[in-house]
Amino acid sequence: MNQALSFLVLASFFLISCEKNIERDHSKENLADEMEHHLKTEVLDKWYPQAMDTIDGGFLSNFTYDFQPGEKQEKMIVTQSRHVWTNAKASKKYPAIDYYKEGAAHGFDFLKNKMWDAENGGFYWLVDKQGNPIGNPMKTAYGNAFGIFALAAYYDAFGDSASLEFAKDAFYWLDQHAHDSINGGYFQHLEPDGKPIVRPDDTSSLSDLGYKDQNSSIHILEAFTELYHVWPDPLLNERLEEMLLLIRDQIVTDKGYLTLFLYPDWTPLTFVDSTDEVILEHHNLDHVSFGHDVETGFLLIEASETLGWDNDKTTHQIAKKMIDHALEKGWDAEVGGFYDEGYYFKDGFRITHDTKNWWAQAEGMNALLLMAELYPEDPNDYYQKFLVLWEYTDSYLIDHENGDWYSGGLDKQPELKTVGKGNIWKGIYHHYRSLDHCIDRLREMDGQLD
Repeated sequence: MNQALSFLVLASFFLISCEKNIERDHSKENLADEMEHHLKTEVLDKWYPQAMDTIDGGFLSNFTYDFQPGEKQEKMIVTQSRHVWTNAKASKKYPAIDYYKEGAAHGFDFLKNKMWDAENGGFYWLVDKQGNPIGNPMKTAYGNAFGIFALAAYYDAFGDSASLEFAKDAFYWLDQHAHDSINGGYFQHLEPDGKPIVRPDDTSSLSDLGYKDQNSSIHILEAFTELYHVWPDPLLNERLEEMLLLIRDQIVTDKGYLTLFLYPDWTPLTFVDSTDEVILEHHNLDHVSFGHDVETGFLLIEASETLGWDNDKTTHQIAKKMIDHALEKGWDAEVGGFYDEGYYFKDGFRITHDTKNWWAQAEGMNALLLMAELYPEDPNDYYQKFLVLWEYTDSYLIDHENGDWYSGGLDKQPELKTVGKGNIWKGIYHHYRSLDHCIDRLREMDGQLD
């Protein structure tokens, strides 16, 4: 394709996008209807009830690109919990659809009878299809946080007292074993009995073993927020506040992005003084993750509101700073979308992975629309960016033929069109939450214009 033709194609795309955005800007209710139709028919209806494993319990993890169950069906606590959470939330949103309630109860039973370690307590990280523990017996704070997250949502949806008691037990187990009473926060890696794992001296520099990290921290924050809605316990209040302040004031850098991994005393792990080769080799431990940054902006504000912190300007300012930084450094100004990774090298900032995974775009839509509601006159024009990101998602992430979302944008990774829609790391939680929140917020914003 020559340059002139390329320009015409690109110009046509932007003209169509702008026309759609102008129309949607004056019809938030219609956009909400469009997103809800997608949520119901291209997301939820593809996953449920077929993801329920009616033979061995819990949910199937692996699906092909056209939603055929895969042969390998390991079950991870994170995925299983997210399915329970999603079914509980969907049951509240669509109470007339019985199989969401059935799916949530089905998943709850698997968490209780298969994923929970009856001998030592805590949730196993990974089990086989039948629910037998497999692989490394190590437990994680991250995985246990998602178990708490699911149980709290289940109780909120159905008022089952057994699920609340289970959630309390899970919280107490995590707090008693993983909480750092000296430096605050939680140790991520735990022995089967819950004892924190100290990083051995001979551990590979590529391993995250023994470090604390932003990802487990933000999802502990998320889980505690969900639990606090249904159980405003004093200790839980203390821990939720601790996690909010820890993330906001220590893990978020001055520039407005998250430090990925940290030593037990919360000293940041960084390779910035190394060569570019070493930095790139260790990118899994040290980079700017725009998806986590925009997600955390939302989670901080959600936690602050749950704690009842009225006029919490500091948390709002930090959340906004994180989303603004992601827009400044990680936003694709040509077609939209947040890149996966970047890095502050000594000679300046560079994008190191220009792919666009699905969950970052989902979290980006939710965060941008929240910012648009809170800061409607901001020069960043968050609402217009939200519209561009929804257009990008509709064009490059949503599989309108087979359903659900590709694992990454086809503009960067066209090969993902025939890659599986489900695995133990890719389920429905990120885009369900984003679509659900965006639908509700659009309708609220539309009502405010009346």
